[in-house]
Amino acid sequence: MKKVVVFFADGTEEIEALTPVDILRRAGADVTFAGVGKTECTGSHGIKITADKTARECADEDFDMVVLPGGMPGTINLGKDADVCGMVKKAHDSEKFIAAICAAPSVFGEMGLLAGKKATCYPGFEKNLLGAEVTGERVVRDGNIITSRGAGAAIDFALMLVSCLFGEERSEEIRKAVIA
Repeated sequence: MKKVVVFFADGTEEIEALTPVDILRRAGADVTFAGVGKTECTGSHGIKITADKTARECADEDFDMVVLPGGMPGTINLGKDADVCGMVKKAHDSEKFIAAICAAPSVFGEMGLLAGKKATCYPGFEKNLLGAEVTGERVVRDGNIITSRGAGAAIDFALMLVSCLFGEERSEEIRKAVIA
């Protein structure tokens, strides 16, 4: 079974966190929803979310994919968390998938992980994608890195995550189930 961790911090964009969790679970992934610093966090629109466990509790686990949702100040809170950044680096160094949406690709950029890669982000954060070729597309995959523009692309982003882990056929099955 494919293991995925999706982080949630105070100020995270709820749609960008919950959509990947939902779609990946529908596809059959073992998804851990991890809160930064605590299990109950409040999203950027005031919605309280209870995570499965904290990022600290996940730090020693191995995941096939690490996902960072955006939102403000959620992205800043993710980027300042040593456990989150450590898990991103560990996954990247192990050639596992790392994925971020909206402002969160800036965390990858500031960690130096986007140099020479194609990426996208929420408009206005391009300068933080250090070394990346910014495409402006809704969802971009370059090797083991997946980035996306924002809440309006959350389903496309989540379906790309499914495609990366389970293949295009499974992604299409899920797409038809939730959109068709």
